[in-house]
Amino acid sequence: MNRENYNDLQAFLLVAQERSFTRAAARLGVSQSALSHTMRQLESRLGVRLLTRTTRSVSPTEAGERLLQSLAPNFENIDAALLGLGEFRDTPSGTIRITTSDHAARRVLWPVLRTFLATYPEVRVEVISDSTLTDIVAERFDAGIRLGEQVAQDMIATPIGPPTRLVVVGTPGYLRGRPRIATPRDLVAHECINLRFLTHGGLYAWEFEKDGHALNVRVEGRLVFNSIDRILDAALDGFGLAYVPEDLAAAHIASDRLQQVLDDWCPLFPGYHLYYPSRRQPSQAFALLVDALRWRGDQ
Repeated sequence: MNRENYNDLQAFLLVAQERSFTRAAARLGVSQSALSHTMRQLESRLGVRLLTRTTRSVSPTEAGERLLQSLAPNFENIDAALLGLGEFRDTPSGTIRITTSDHAARRVLWPVLRTFLATYPEVRVEVISDSTLTDIVAERFDAGIRLGEQVAQDMIATPIGPPTRLVVVGTPGYLRGRPRIATPRDLVAHECINLRFLTHGGLYAWEFEKDGHALNVRVEGRLVFNSIDRILDAALDGFGLAYVPEDLAAAHIASDRLQQVLDDWCPLFPGYHLYYPSRRQPSQAFALLVDALRWRGDQ
């Protein structure tokens, strides 16, 4: 395969994965018109149409999808081989892309990255924060960070934080004069601030457990967010009850801005885990970051 074909096939792979000329062109560092011209030339040389284009989207044809499925693993192997050469360098280098939530980025990732980046100045890290359960293979991330119970079983997962739990909190002003909350079922009489998962569009059912008895409650309220931080803000402003990570609420509970309810119903969850595909050969830089993030239980 000559260099021209290699570059054009790599460009096709990015367009097909991104489903966008704009995003693929940005990743390649070329103009959208130049990339479109490259795709037309590739299709002309192969004698088959690879992409279906509309004014709003681009997607692979049946032939393009077959080529995509064949190309992707091979390019991943090439990328892994090139990354593996980094082991022969004196200084680790390269780019690491991570998808995570805002809370995990602030709680477990950034405290480690501050030191890691200072120690390895030739390593670049791109962190994308969102609340969706991103397909890290399809989106070409090196790793993701989520709570342990959210990690797919076919991934390698490394704990990077202690067990955690969510707590139900509300302001004294909100709770004053409202029905008493003794069990999770009492929440149906209250304004609760919901969390929506953008991946599948559903609302998070609040999970409780006591004496081995698990209970999930689908709460109701006037507010729905896809951000834990916004949920906490709304609770602090008295708009209802929130179910948020304990570390986020702790200072507000200590200062009496928030009161905690159902404490004995709030179980511990597996803490945050870094996860990545088992078939991907990690670079030297990535292996060092995994080791730096690993939770050792005595931190």
